Amino acid sequence: MIGFGLIRGMGVTMRNFLRPPVTEQYPDRRISPIEAAKLAGMSPAAFAVKKPAEAFKAATGMTSVPVKVKQTPRFRGNEFAWYEERCTGCASCAKYCPLGIIKIVTHPGGIDVQEGESYAIDVFDIDIGRCMFCGLCVEACPYDALHMGSQFERGSYVRADLVITVDQLKSNMKRPSSWFRPQFEDRKYSPFEEKALPEHKKAGRHERPSSGQLTEKWVKER
Repeated sequence: MIGFGLIRGMGVTMRNFLRPPVTEQYPDRRISPIEAAKLAGMSPAAFAVKKPAEAFKAATGMTSVPVKVKQTPRFRGNEFAWYEERCTGCASCAKYCPLGIIKIVTHPGGIDVQEGESYAIDVFDIDIGRCMFCGLCVEACPYDALHMGSQFERGSYVRADLVITVDQLKSNMKRPSSWFRPQFEDRKYSPFEEKALPEHKKAGRHERPSSGQLTEKWVKER
């Protein structure tokens, strides 16, 4: 029928026009006077009477609240969680990095000489300005010393500030992502619910399952 396609097209346009917006404001979201009154624990009328200045600011769109973006525990942020106690300085992460953005400099530390002597780490720099966050360095680490981070707010106007140094890795709060770390999911760990994961023992891989556990998971449950 002539003209029916035009009507269908306009119908799609109107459905999308009337649909609620899906854009999520970040990092701040403007709130209405009613929302401001709820945050203050008052009714809108009481809020307008007792706090007229704040009510006026909310009515004119000058009041905003911070927005926390919903993230999955497996999210790979532009930071890294590093456990110095687990790191041996083997530089496997630097070797497997396809972009060569990890720089490690070590020297004999004089520790565990009978076992082969551990190395002390002088430089451990990660240039996230060139990183594509593939996570191959995390997969290559044989001792679970390096983890993808969960934060992403590291924007900077200076490129040199995008290099994470060994001092920053030591001082950063340990909020590792659960990406490529099934032991975190087994423990119901989430980097957004817990303050930190400081104990390096908790960062290790889960123990090898027994034959009975493998049979239970992959044979009986399926």
